[in-house]
Amino acid sequence: MAKTRAQQIMAAAETRSADEVTAAIQEIATEFEPYIIKQRRHFHKHPEPSLHEERTTSDIANQLDAMNIPYERPLETGLVATLRGTAPDAYREDGTPRRRILLRADIDALPVTEQTDEPFKSVNEGYMHACGHDCHIAMMLGTLQILRHMTDDIHGEVRIVFQPSEENGKGAKMMIAQGVTEGVDGAYAAHIWSEVDAGTVSCEPGPRMANTDWFRVDVRGTSCHGAMPQRGHDAIMVAAEIVNALQTIVSREISPYEPAVITVGELHGGTARNVIAGTAYLTGTVRTYGDTTHDQMPELIRRIVEHTAAALGAEAQLTDYTIANYKVENDAASSERCRQAVIKCLGAEGEGHYRGTLSGEDFSEYLHEVPGVLAFVGTRNPAIGATFAQHSCFYKIDESVLAKGAMVAAQYAIDFLAEPTQEELDGPAIAAVAEKNPALAEKLRSARQTAAGARDAMHDARTARHAAIQGIHDARAEARREEKAGKSDSER
Repeated sequence: MAKTRAQQIMAAAETRSADEVTAAIQEIATEFEPYIIKQRRHFHKHPEPSLHEERTTSDIANQLDAMNIPYERPLETGLVATLRGTAPDAYREDGTPRRRILLRADIDALPVTEQTDEPFKSVNEGYMHACGHDCHIAMMLGTLQILRHMTDDIHGEVRIVFQPSEENGKGAKMMIAQGVTEGVDGAYAAHIWSEVDAGTVSCEPGPRMANTDWFRVDVRGTSCHGAMPQRGHDAIMVAAEIVNALQTIVSREISPYEPAVITVGELHGGTARNVIAGTAYLTGTVRTYGDTTHDQMPELIRRIVEHTAAALGAEAQLTDYTIANYKVENDAASSERCRQAVIKCLGAEGEGHYRGTLSGEDFSEYLHEVPGVLAFVGTRNPAIGATFAQHSCFYKIDESVLAKGAMVAAQYAIDFLAEPTQEELDGPAIAAVAEKNPALAEKLRSARQTAAGARDAMHDARTARHAAIQGIHDARAEARREEKAGKSDSER
């Protein structure tokens, strides 16, 4: 039987150049594009909510089994797979990888009733992959199809986390508690995104997704007959005033240059239509980028809540304020590595640009442990109706972007693992110091960088001096030529 192109690439014995690595990634991704789309449609059809991704986990495991990729199940749902590189330097003599990268895909769905007419629409009533996690699973499986055929180009180890429970902000913390970031040097994740054009990938540095907090406010008034409002204190009316007053935090307390959102998503109160409610409660979310603004929010909300209620003769209390997840902030070096991976795989036209969003993502928890990047894989395509926002019951994606996302992830992983380790950069002297005194080793690294910078500056200064001397020499020569030409003219 003739070998597929992916099998031919896997069987090749010669070492590939950087350009040949990218070409191989592109060829394998193209070959497996139908597979990636098929997987996306399968997982889209069978969505499961946070912490209940049993079938999803089992179906992912079946795909990994078919690829002969080992995995573990540290939690009831979700799993962690390992792909070992076979490059000569992939592992040290003690069996540890020279570098290890974590790739993460979240797998849970939302409590949304799908209203699309797709033939593979959700069969689980009341649940939908309306945020694209079905795409994340499919792209990651595609990435693994690429990488498993290119293990000779992998100079280390790839740890793949299929993470449950992102939508409620708990899954990343649960996985990290199981040790998935231990021994990891960097992390990568991709999010399919409806505000980025299809065919492009955005991975700029800095804040990309917001700090995400949850809050609850309880209001206590005095119930009475609906026709005698003067005899009580209307908790629903007080709660409504609090909802409005909370918006003044963003409009009057926070700098207009500082992104922030306060949204009340629930307001509950009352027991009958002719009874002034004695109690009510509201819940909401706060989104911020700035650390100072994030720190200030609980006290700003508490003050508004308590004083607004008091002004209306009632009481109110901020009974819960939970930091669900911190902001996603891309490391500068990781972002540049990702940008280069995009250009290699998709060309310069594949580089997307996006300002970021105040939506939240628990991939931030991994980035608190190791440097990394979250890439937005664009899916916006008005020509096919792929314009609806994340979490919409009409959410639709352009499936042609899935193989592109798989390519970029594979390229990023290979490039990351091919880079020198800190130990290799240090050399034996600083590496020996680092084992006993990390702080001193860091000072030595800084001193070496300063010295290197000074050498570069001296080299630049010498180059500039030589250029200046040459310029003076050329100017004098030109002046002599002009003087000689002037004498010749006068003699004539």
